[in-house]
Amino acid sequence: MRQELGYKEKSGQFTKFGQWYADRVQDTQYRDAPWCDMFLAWAADKAGVTDYVGEFAWTPSHAAWFIQKDAWSQRPEPGALVFFDWRGGKSYKGIDHVGVVERVSGKKIHTIEANVDRVWLKRKTRETDKVVGYGIPRLVKAKADQEEIRSTEQPFVSPPRTQTGHGSPFDVLGTPPALLAVMVLTTIILSLRVTRRRGTHRRLAWPWLGRRPSSAPDIQRVPSPRNPFAGEGAAKGDARKPARPQPRPAPSQPARPQPAKAQGAAPARPARPRVPAGSGSAAEHAPRRRRPYDEG
Repeated sequence: MRQELGYKEKSGQFTKFGQWYADRVQDTQYRDAPWCDMFLAWAADKAGVTDYVGEFAWTPSHAAWFIQKDAWSQRPEPGALVFFDWRGGKSYKGIDHVGVVERVSGKKIHTIEANVDRVWLKRKTRETDKVVGYGIPRLVKAKADQEEIRSTEQPFVSPPRTQTGHGSPFDVLGTPPALLAVMVLTTIILSLRVTRRRGTHRRLAWPWLGRRPSSAPDIQRVPSPRNPFAGEGAAKGDARKPARPQPRPAPSQPARPQPAKAQGAAPARPARPRVPAGSGSAAEHAPRRRRPYDEG
């Protein structure tokens, strides 16, 4: 930058810095445009610090870039870019000129500026009353380095860790064998619940639970001598009125001989001997009841 001190623009406001910027942005109008900021872009490119200084031709946009980078200050320091508003405004939108602070002396700053006194690149000593603010390239660089460090803290995704040791017993619930077992068990339970027999549900007899005693005792239907079909009706499911059990006849005297009936009548059946209670098997000595359709 210092090597260019004393440079003077050519006729028609042509400068080599404007020519460089026009080729850079592919726009010929910058060849003879005001070149104070284009000189800073050229110098930053030569020094390899464009990322921290910026590359602009319009000074308000250049100041806004520093503000966006959080690198804007009101205190001068060597190496800072100083932005001026010749009308004394304090908004970046009214900035007219830019230079580089070479050193600070009290309330005055010593700068290197291009396009001053209309045609020159030279050193200037300025008061700070026309200064809008300062762009600090070192702050831009510090923030860029910090962001780069953060982006490289974990450059690779760590592989998943292999689980070691014993897991929880509930881990097997989500495995395919466990799901299959649940489906089979559910199917068996549902099939047993919907199966009916004689209007009632069939219960599953679990072998390990043993046989449960019936809650209600079985009542054996004994056909009545007066109504021999009472037992059959009960066996067919007619349980609306259970047959009334007949009292056991009391022991009586030996059967008396019946008088002979008139000639032509059927002979009377001999009386069957009674079996005392408790002697022998009840099935062997139980009297056989005569059905209505048996012959006498």
